[in-house]
Amino acid sequence: MLTVETVRSWLSLFIEKLEKNEKYLNTLDEPIGDGDHGANMLRGAKDLRGKLAEGLQAGLSELFKMAGMSFIQKTGGAAGLLYGQVFLHMSEAFQEDTNLLDSLASGLEGIQTFGPTELKEKTLVDVWIPVMEDIRNKRLTLDRINEHVISTKDFQAKKGRAAFVSKQLNGHIDPGAASCGYFFEAMLEAGVYDE
Repeated sequence: MLTVETVRSWLSLFIEKLEKNEKYLNTLDEPIGDGDHGANMLRGAKDLRGKLAEGLQAGLSELFKMAGMSFIQKTGGAAGLLYGQVFLHMSEAFQEDTNLLDSLASGLEGIQTFGPTELKEKTLVDVWIPVMEDIRNKRLTLDRINEHVISTKDFQAKKGRAAFVSKQLNGHIDPGAASCGYFFEAMLEAGVYDE
């Protein structure tokens, strides 16, 4: 159920997953060149943790606005901008209504502010779109989220820095898709999504 309490739990669980998997996300990022996706994401996550502790009266829209600002201001590289836009777009959606799919559709728009991205291009979209489809069809599970993340192994990178080393990435999970998987796992575990 989508409430202030479950969304707080969602964001807190996401932070915990980023902390727990920092090294793994860095390892996934190494073939692209810099190997810092986990470290970068954790900077934004830690900043968000502080804001969540201070903003105890925040509503849904404010919670996602805090998340957006934390990731834009503290997370380096493209990930900070992408996640920041996801959260800010979700914040705007929550000003209008509290529909989970509508807010996720707005989050997807945030990703695509950086240019049109399609399925099978080894990006966050390869998790985001199938998860939304699973929610629509009432079949989202942790296993399905994991399948969507793992599927990026088989895709050819066509966006960003990864596109320049695309052949080296064959058989590798996209780091952004992996962190996105943690975001959706946290959503399920927090009880935000219910059939």
